[in-house]
Amino acid sequence: MHASQGKSAGLGLALASAFAFGGSGVAAKPLIEAGLDPLHVVWLRVTGAALVMLPVAWRHRTLLRRKPALLAGFGLLAVAGVQAFYFASISRIPVGVALLVEYLAPALVLGWVRFVQRRPVTRAAAVGVVLAVGGLACVVEVWAGLSFDALGLLLALGAACCQVGYFVLSDQGSSGEDAADPLGVIAYGLLIGAAVLTVVARPWGMDWSLLAGSADMGGTEVPAALLLGWIVLIATVVAYVTGVVSVRRLSPQVAGVVACLEAVIATVLAWVLLREHLSAPQILGGAVVLIGAFIAQSSAPKAPKTQKGPEGPKGPNRPVAGESAGAAALPDADGKLAAGRTAP
Repeated sequence: MHASQGKSAGLGLALASAFAFGGSGVAAKPLIEAGLDPLHVVWLRVTGAALVMLPVAWRHRTLLRRKPALLAGFGLLAVAGVQAFYFASISRIPVGVALLVEYLAPALVLGWVRFVQRRPVTRAAAVGVVLAVGGLACVVEVWAGLSFDALGLLLALGAACCQVGYFVLSDQGSSGEDAADPLGVIAYGLLIGAAVLTVVARPWGMDWSLLAGSADMGGTEVPAALLLGWIVLIATVVAYVTGVVSVRRLSPQVAGVVACLEAVIATVLAWVLLREHLSAPQILGGAVVLIGAFIAQSSAPKAPKTQKGPEGPKGPNRPVAGESAGAAALPDADGKLAAGRTAP
């Protein structure tokens, strides 16, 4: 019962994260159309969230000594890398193509788990990824504006690789006595990401007066400060917190596929709030993404092999020789969550 509740909570957090991330574009687009540079919006988003999480960073300051590599990797890849590569790619190729390439990340996560970490993945998870990516192709209508700009496609692939880093790093250090608190990891990741994006975005050239005005959202004037508040608090702080905790309660590959719902949520919100209507292929693609995500999340990863020793067989939550601690933290064949998975 406890394991089932933990998995359900993880799925709920993953859905909340997808909704929060999916709402970022709807709030950011009116600000960009009002005159703010896209990179400036990204800088405001990450820097604002970093300031909100600053007390959390101070509380977990020992992480700087205990997990410096994890914090640096999360800040560079999961925060700054995804944002910078994505916005650079959409300056050269259509947004739909860039979004599809970026959300190849779940397939890349499976490749990382299977070929780099040498851990087994379920057939259902692989099928779920194929369905989700195929559905995303319909959601973004990739055929409507395909461009073969090699550099733009490479930049979008860079965003996908950074998103793999988000899911993999979110799962690192989640078990054992020296486990890193996810809130601390997020706080320092945002601080590092803000520092990197300050160099890239150069916010000192931004027109700050635009934030005191309003922006048009589907024919309705909305205060720019309110939109920025949504982007910072909901689309960044809440999104990262629920996302990282969901990865620890599920697994990187399952949470990655559920995250594909972000594109569906973004499209639906744009339809409702920005009056950007959905086509029949987009509606069908959204349904396929939902089916793929459900198939993937309903399947538990295979349990690590057990090995007999002088003191008896090792339990399903203890790694055998050659296995990583991450493998031992995954649910076992009966769906039971291992130590470190039930608590963030």
